[in-house]
Amino acid sequence: MEYLFIGLAVGSVVAYFIFNRFNKSKRQQNAQQQSVVLMEKIRSVCKFITVEGDFSEIYHYQNVKDKWLNLFLGSKKALVLIDAKAYVGFDLTKIKMHPDVKNRIIILTDFPQPELLSIETDFKYYDKKEGWANPFTSTDLTEINREAKQHIVDKVPQSGLYDEASKQALSTVSLMENLVQTIGWKLDYQALEKAAEAPRLKDKNESKAV
Repeated sequence: MEYLFIGLAVGSVVAYFIFNRFNKSKRQQNAQQQSVVLMEKIRSVCKFITVEGDFSEIYHYQNVKDKWLNLFLGSKKALVLIDAKAYVGFDLTKIKMHPDVKNRIIILTDFPQPELLSIETDFKYYDKKEGWANPFTSTDLTEINREAKQHIVDKVPQSGLYDEASKQALSTVSLMENLVQTIGWKLDYQALEKAAEAPRLKDKNESKAV
């Protein structure tokens, strides 16, 4: 009888560990499946955010390249009224993510930077002065337009458009956070917050977006 009780006790302990291990394996499998579903849902929320800003600037143009030519033939000057619309984009589809299944956390990394996508411009010339033998040429006008457009490009970083795009991006991330919390998971986007708060250096390629 004593051996029977010992056998039952040992059997119960073995059964407990087998059952516990089975449940743990099943929970991990369920968590793995949840992580896959969550990441797919997060990807469906990711989108391309675009903000736009209007600019109205006066650009003072003066031909200073041909100093000696201007001295003898007269200089060329113009006031250019620039009406422009700048578009800044934030591609959240570039965000990378991976799951921490054990702790039920979805970790977001590689936060993209907002980009200057394009600028629409309209120019009006005022007070255009030509030299007596130094008129404006089509090349001059092309150069003025290029410089005037670059003038707007240089204004964009101080306009707050990049900050506005970042705020909208973080709002979208908040939606992702609510999404994962509904089934008891957490969203780790510390890397994204740090990237959004970091001072933004002027992109050397911004002038190409015009």
